[in-house]
Amino acid sequence: MSSPQSLPPLVEPAAELTRDEVARYSRHLIIPDVGMDGQKRLKNAKVLVIGAGGLGSPALLYLAAAGVGTLGIVEFDEVDASNLQRQIIHGESDIGRSKADSARDSILEINSGVEVVLHKLRLEPENAVDLFAQYDLIVDGTDNFATRYLVNDAAVLAGKPYVWGSIYRFEGQVSVFWEDAPDGPDGEKRGINYRDLYPEAPPPGMVPSCAEGGVLGVLCASIGSIMVTEAIKLITGIGETLLGRLMVYDALDMNYRTIKLRRDPERQPITELIDYEAFCGVVSEEGQAAAVGSTVTARELKDMLDAGKDVAIIDVREPVEWDIVRIDGATLIPKDRILSGEALAELPQNTPIVLHCKTGIRSAEALAALKRAGFSDATHLQGGIVAWANQVDPSLPVY
Repeated sequence: MSSPQSLPPLVEPAAELTRDEVARYSRHLIIPDVGMDGQKRLKNAKVLVIGAGGLGSPALLYLAAAGVGTLGIVEFDEVDASNLQRQIIHGESDIGRSKADSARDSILEINSGVEVVLHKLRLEPENAVDLFAQYDLIVDGTDNFATRYLVNDAAVLAGKPYVWGSIYRFEGQVSVFWEDAPDGPDGEKRGINYRDLYPEAPPPGMVPSCAEGGVLGVLCASIGSIMVTEAIKLITGIGETLLGRLMVYDALDMNYRTIKLRRDPERQPITELIDYEAFCGVVSEEGQAAAVGSTVTARELKDMLDAGKDVAIIDVREPVEWDIVRIDGATLIPKDRILSGEALAELPQNTPIVLHCKTGIRSAEALAALKRAGFSDATHLQGGIVAWANQVDPSLPVY
């Protein structure tokens, strides 16, 4: 595979820039590679950003500042205090507000010339392709595999390129996917999509979410700014994009590296959208089966404890989470020690066990392992320690 070549501009230039726009974008206009032509293309561009969260926040702010004429935002969530550590498009006064409304207000404060289109909905197979068709380019700032595969497949069916980014703890990844990318100058097929990088979703519980594993707030700015750089290059046709390459960033080592991606010769063509929740399976089938009839609610566990019932509460989270908040009387045994079998000897044989994690996903996987090991009366806490804090002890912090 030859080295990546420049792609033709994605967007035709607008007719003109106003006097005020020339003044505003002057630092772009005096770059020979951008110039009046490139800025007119940005003005004419319609970019859809999926999510106004960790990656969507810096992406939206810099796309607006760059002069992208139309910004669409897909977002149905509300601003939470835990968002503010990284989602810099929102402020303290926005807590409890719609993220879409908050993002729009911040964008218009930076650039009132941008048309902001809000899509206050959950991206679904039923609406994704028609929505994507209204835009030139998609920027995917989502944080779960089900939505990433949906974005990819809908972009393929809509014939649209998209910029993808991913973050976790101190590491980030960025690439450009475009199944219908024009052939290279030598006739080389350059079309590639997310399934060439990840043909299948990882097994449930294998890759923790940012909510479970955490993310360094400023990492969002590093990765989000690369995503916007790629968007600008695609729109204007300058430089070499990350199409066919994966950029990996390690903030602790301060190391950027790029890895060549190749089209999977075994990959089947994408012809329709599927049930992505089922495809990715947040909880494994074994975990779901184990939880049936073996799940207690926070109030039920509270009643058991108040009645003096002898139960062993086993916390399967990580030690750093235990340091933040814990249930009185619980014992910490991280999930991986249970799944490996290492910790089975530490569990009580004759006392009912109630497992819990943050929200109930990891504890369901641990419960399946206990059932296999013969702990037939083990149960797990529905909704985890978050449900306990919300329903039983509101004095506990929620993270």
